[in-house]
Amino acid sequence: MFKKLFAVTALSAIATVSYAASAQAANFTYSSGGYRDANVKNQGSFSQSVNQQGYETFDFNGSTTLPGNDRVKYSYEGSNNKTQVVTLNNSEIKWAPAGVNGEKNESQYLQVFQGKSAVIETVKKGDTFNYFGLNLGALSGGNTLEFFNAGNAVEFNYLDTKGVAQVATTLTYNILTALAPTSAQQHGGQTNGFFEFFSEGFNDNFDKIVISQVGGGGFETDNHTFRIAKGKYSQAASVPEPSIALGILAIGGSMFVGKRKQQKSAK
Repeated sequence: MFKKLFAVTALSAIATVSYAASAQAANFTYSSGGYRDANVKNQGSFSQSVNQQGYETFDFNGSTTLPGNDRVKYSYEGSNNKTQVVTLNNSEIKWAPAGVNGEKNESQYLQVFQGKSAVIETVKKGDTFNYFGLNLGALSGGNTLEFFNAGNAVEFNYLDTKGVAQVATTLTYNILTALAPTSAQQHGGQTNGFFEFFSEGFNDNFDKIVISQVGGGGFETDNHTFRIAKGKYSQAASVPEPSIALGILAIGGSMFVGKRKQQKSAK
């Protein structure tokens, strides 16, 4: 079993977290994310690969409907009609996932409520993702994230809050909020972060991602970035191979383990 390191700048200090990985499971990392445009800081955080060739990003801006194209399909499952792409004239805009340093996100985003899921799939039969990144927050109870490959759940390695290696097929609020590095004042201390999911081989490529809300409250996400490919993820253009340090973000952020903060009221 090898270890993979992911480091980010935490003000003047650098914190390093080791990830236990296996050939049978994918991995995920978490950071404060980056800016798509260094001069625009009010649209949430983005993947460091957002401007790289071979990646595609949906930011939910400019339309009230779900995005998609000839390779990536979005849809809703379930009965809750309130699940939505939140527009700028909606009171729910205050819960938009925060920016790199907790900046207020003033752009549209995706919000999922109890009883419904947002489902992301590859359009072409045989296509798979080996990378997915998204801005999450304000994280609250009931937030649930799952990945599938040909109908089978994909496992992910991660370290718990005590530094112990764990494996999960369902990424719950308790897992995500403990790892999310950013706290936003407008969210009452609820955590935010940019999470990136990497395949370690063909067995953990994925063709379906399910974003759900279990129980009251809502699940807010923004700035989804994909890479459609097969096999182990590598990013030669902007990030080293997963077996070495994934790099240091120059835009700040933190890697501390967040405490569970006061959850927002059920909407």
